Amino acid sequence: MSVKLKVITIGACFFLGEIVSAQQKRNDTINTREIEEVVVVAYGKQKKETVVGSNTLISAKKLEQRSITNIAQAIDGAGPGIQVSTSTGQPGSAPSVRIRGFSSVNLSNEPLYVVDGSPYPTGIAFLNPNDIESMTILKDAASTSLYGSSAANGVVLITTKKGKRGRDVINFTALTGVTERAIPEYDRVNAYQYYPLVWESLRNGYRTSNPTATVATANAYASNNLITVLKNNVFNVPDNQLVVDGVLNPNASLKYTDLDWQKDLVKKGFRQSYDLNYSGGTDKTTYFASIGYLNETGYIIKSDYERLTSRLNIDSQMKDWLKVGVNLSAASSFGNNAVDGASNNSSYINPFSWTRSMGPIYSPYAHDANGNTLYDADGQKVYDITAIRGADAASGRHVIQETLLNKDFSKTFLINSRSYAEFKLAKGLTATMNVAYDIRNFKNSTYTNKIIGDAAPAGAASRTAVTNQTITFNQIINYRKSFGNHNFDLTGGHESIKYIYEYLYGYKQGQVASDNDELVNFITPTSLTSQTDNYRKESYFARLNYDFSEKYLLSGSIRTDGSSRFAPDRRWGTFWSVGAGWRVNKEAFLANVKFVNDFKIRGSYGEVGNDQNFTNSALSYYAYQSLYSLGYNNATEAGILLGLVSDPNITWETNKQFDIGVDFAFWNNRISGSIEYYKRSTTDLIFAVPTPVSVGVPGNSIYTNVGDMFNKGIEATLNLSVIKSNDFGWDLTANASTIKNELTRLPDGQTQIINGTKKLMVGQSIYDYWLRQWYGVDPSDGSPLFLVDDAYANTTATDIRTVNGVLVTTNYTKAKYDYSGSAIPKLYGSFGTTLRYKNLSLNTMFTYQIGGKTYDSNYASLMSAYTQGGALSTDILNRWTTPGQITDVPRMDATTYISSNAASSRWLVNSDFISLRSASLAYTFDVEDISQYGIRGLKLFVSGENIWSKTARKGLEPVQSFNGTTTNRYTPARIYSLGLNVTF
Repeated sequence: MSVKLKVITIGACFFLGEIVSAQQKRNDTINTREIEEVVVVAYGKQKKETVVGSNTLISAKKLEQRSITNIAQAIDGAGPGIQVSTSTGQPGSAPSVRIRGFSSVNLSNEPLYVVDGSPYPTGIAFLNPNDIESMTILKDAASTSLYGSSAANGVVLITTKKGKRGRDVINFTALTGVTERAIPEYDRVNAYQYYPLVWESLRNGYRTSNPTATVATANAYASNNLITVLKNNVFNVPDNQLVVDGVLNPNASLKYTDLDWQKDLVKKGFRQSYDLNYSGGTDKTTYFASIGYLNETGYIIKSDYERLTSRLNIDSQMKDWLKVGVNLSAASSFGNNAVDGASNNSSYINPFSWTRSMGPIYSPYAHDANGNTLYDADGQKVYDITAIRGADAASGRHVIQETLLNKDFSKTFLINSRSYAEFKLAKGLTATMNVAYDIRNFKNSTYTNKIIGDAAPAGAASRTAVTNQTITFNQIINYRKSFGNHNFDLTGGHESIKYIYEYLYGYKQGQVASDNDELVNFITPTSLTSQTDNYRKESYFARLNYDFSEKYLLSGSIRTDGSSRFAPDRRWGTFWSVGAGWRVNKEAFLANVKFVNDFKIRGSYGEVGNDQNFTNSALSYYAYQSLYSLGYNNATEAGILLGLVSDPNITWETNKQFDIGVDFAFWNNRISGSIEYYKRSTTDLIFAVPTPVSVGVPGNSIYTNVGDMFNKGIEATLNLSVIKSNDFGWDLTANASTIKNELTRLPDGQTQIINGTKKLMVGQSIYDYWLRQWYGVDPSDGSPLFLVDDAYANTTATDIRTVNGVLVTTNYTKAKYDYSGSAIPKLYGSFGTTLRYKNLSLNTMFTYQIGGKTYDSNYASLMSAYTQGGALSTDILNRWTTPGQITDVPRMDATTYISSNAASSRWLVNSDFISLRSASLAYTFDVEDISQYGIRGLKLFVSGENIWSKTARKGLEPVQSFNGTTTNRYTPARIYSLGLNVTF
């Protein structure tokens, strides 16, 4: 018997309109059923078969059994064309996402997040993954253009769960697990290896500075000055006898061995989450309510995150012509923040910088002259906060003590509301009004102790309060009509957005009473400031979808936006798209080709804009206005400075995107996938254009629209159902993407822009490295070698020589700069598998990258040819020591080390990696076995995140940033969890 079903798919999750037996589901024999799938699109829904845009669906099923705190983590590896820079290990942190490359240099490249139909400005970190029904990632202009000026970087549509008509359902999920460091530390030398290496630097440096000196004289100098430089001798022999003639004294033994700074900072973390939801519905009303609790402690002390979420979604068919709904959610969080390192790379209180770079000869604890550990009255080890260390080892600071004494707390509370009323005005004609109100209150409090560190001996505290409010109001008309085989879907609407940002900050010094970090307990107010900013956007939009018998597909959209960021005569922009599709499998000539289930050719072209989040914060709200800076007062005399000079004609960056693709499914959908090509060109890039110093413009530049660039690439997805039977199933999925980024126009008269390790030029990508060209090591004397800059090629100097027929220099200031590869990969993607045997299932997902380079400054800091208390990589053991030796590590030398350590292409390393991003093993109990206990579903599972990775170098984190640079940041955490899901 043929059964007709309607299945609404949001993501890839199917809700069956009629109940089928568990055996029928297991058999997956749906070829006798007519299936209609509906997917979420901008401002509505659409049959999947008639969609001409490019998108990626992430269903609730893919979020289950994963220990993710931020739902953006689920985007990693979800589909082609999506790059993710992994979040830090700080609990609650969020990753960065790029969709089809990079649309801007000085504006945001983050996608627009839309939750239940309205932009979500309060941060997706506060969305509970268990409340999510699906995420749809819109990539091309046909999919995104209806969001106009906010859609240049793609759009992520998030739909939360709703109730279903029928019996009420209670669902409970619990996970508990541990967190630990996922990225291993670089290998570093120990104390026995360390002293001879520094001795060697001193000896070689003396000989370089004193060419006529004998080896014996240089050796004696190094032995006599070794501890003078390092300030500490952890061995039981006299300082000048510790290293003799380059050899550690064989009679030396350690006075104490507690030299590990990580022991008191790094530990196992703990993670637990509990989620309860209740859903159901009558013929007229459906409801979904949930509450969730998450508590995660990081693997660094005093880093944790606690979040409580709640949600209520109600939809009611009040009348035949009226449907209303409300979507309310609230969340609160508390974070104990470690120094993440990304914004405090070299800070003395950065635990990652400190523990990585601290030489292996300094103990965090105090000892007496004989090396005995000192204890306080409570029997605890005393931290040595008065230690004198070498110049590279931060004397007078102590990361453990300061971490324990300092405080950095963040609290957030937010409310998000969505409500709508849908009116059926006539057959096929509906009108919908949507109102969204989002408010987020953020508070941060810090305390810097008065015993040791930046605020000693006074102590200091700060308070920050930020309130964000957004009101979104839109009215949408939709008309659907069919004439025979001609189907029309017309949508039109108006939207207004009002955003208010309020900021308050206060900082005081001079602590009065101990154990009180409220501002009233401090004497001197050092800073007190506040700020209020406003942003408005008004929009009108329309879309027409047409299909002929669901075979020939056409789509067109247009949107006009007015943004308060720009001048009245420049603030309105029009964005549009056109798309077409051809479902070849619907043609008569394929009617008898049974193995073809789907074959669609689609293409689109359109324009969207970008006015989001300038790198210069003042431009974010008042891009066209010149601004003055207040607060430059002299006692009672007011002071005002010109802070920003703007271009009154500044306007949007525009993204023009072309996309063509093929979707296919063969052999009863056992093989399916897609392949597509895209090119997205950004015009009117905003750059800071230099001005003469004499003009008196702050920063000597004015931001204006003066650049162009493009991204292009190929994306492919393949899904294989290898085995499909009652008891056993095996599915494979893989995706791959290429990307090429290139600048095609820069400001007039400005042929290059150099910023750190990058140089922007026409014909190059925004992430191409511009570095001194490292040549290697001279086998004759171990000198560091660079290619010579052309300006010095015909000069004579002792620091220029010819090696292997190549003109090189030992002086980094004369080195040639050139392009040295790119941070952008040549190929990236993911692959995974699902195995099912009876009630047992295994899911895995790997991510990978081929090509691209990382500038590993973290490693560079461990390869100094002359360290004065800093740590050294074990690779330094391969340094040059003997004439004729072939190596890539220069000689240790206290005189020439600046050239050896200089920023250059030496520190580039391949970014290739493969990572087991997530895996889960689950057992689902048969309903027949548990129904007698009133349980409708029961599942036990174990899962892991960031389980394993293989990189070019131990300690390397190649996906730390899109621009390929590294920092001493809080590296990602590995999470192992045990979970339970039960449904009543």
